[in-house]
Amino acid sequence: MKTLGRLFFILILVAAITVVGCAREPERKPAPKSLKEEPTISLYDNETGQKKNILMEEYVTAVVAAEMEPTWPVDALAAQAILARTFTMENIESGRVKELHGTDVSTSVEESQAYDPSRINENVKKAVQKTRGQVITYNGDYVKAWFSASNGGKTASALEGLAYQKTQTPYIRANIDDPMSLENTLPEIKQWTATIPGEKVREAVKSISGQDSGPLNSAAIAQKGPSGRTMKLSINNTQVGGPAFRLAAGSTEIRSMFLTNVAVEGGNLVLTGKGYGHGVGMSQWGARNMALQGKSPQEIIKFYFKDIEIQKLYK
Repeated sequence: MKTLGRLFFILILVAAITVVGCAREPERKPAPKSLKEEPTISLYDNETGQKKNILMEEYVTAVVAAEMEPTWPVDALAAQAILARTFTMENIESGRVKELHGTDVSTSVEESQAYDPSRINENVKKAVQKTRGQVITYNGDYVKAWFSASNGGKTASALEGLAYQKTQTPYIRANIDDPMSLENTLPEIKQWTATIPGEKVREAVKSISGQDSGPLNSAAIAQKGPSGRTMKLSINNTQVGGPAFRLAAGSTEIRSMFLTNVAVEGGNLVLTGKGYGHGVGMSQWGARNMALQGKSPQEIIKFYFKDIEIQKLYK
């Protein structure tokens, strides 16, 4: 009996230790290994179909020039450079473009990032050189280096802004006030109105849901997220995801899903909103205004991403 009692005690003790161990936060993974030298990556040109090898910093310079206004402050462009480099490394690790074209990256904004060497100026060159080799990591992995033009004054989570659920993104600072994103920005970003023809709305709903919602006669916000963005939109009697609807109906016309009013007028869908883009991660207009106030690229990044490390991957 004593032996059984001792065995029972040991089993209870092991179980308790296991429970305590499970309750602890996972140990932080080591950061990606530093590289001996700047990597050379392969690039697919979507316009010409040609492939070429290019140094990482040369590629990042053309990306920053395409993704942000090249005349903006160097430190805003430098924050964009850190994101571009991180996105590139994460994209290469995923193998997404490799499956499509057999290269590390491409010139397509849908597959990789925008790319335009013709827009490179001294500002962009200084910004990239200033942050040479710097990437953002969380728990040893490259982060999803998301950004948008303007979050409309409040940041969004990946779920709210992008309907992204594939992986956890605890490093995204969501639902925080960001007045810098609307300061000194364009009038059409502070407030905009989009008129979408009813037939286009019907086609968008069908492409998302597979259902024909019929001629447009009613529309309303069905669900809002924590920051106030529309996560679900009701068109007639059919509900569709906000981010998916924006992409299907036109992300240039529907500048964001940070909607302030939804109406049907003359058979058209009329949306009023603020901001430009999904609102997840860094706001480019916020970065611009923070840089004008003297914030460093690293300070800008850490406003939008939390618990992260900015690591120098190579010299």
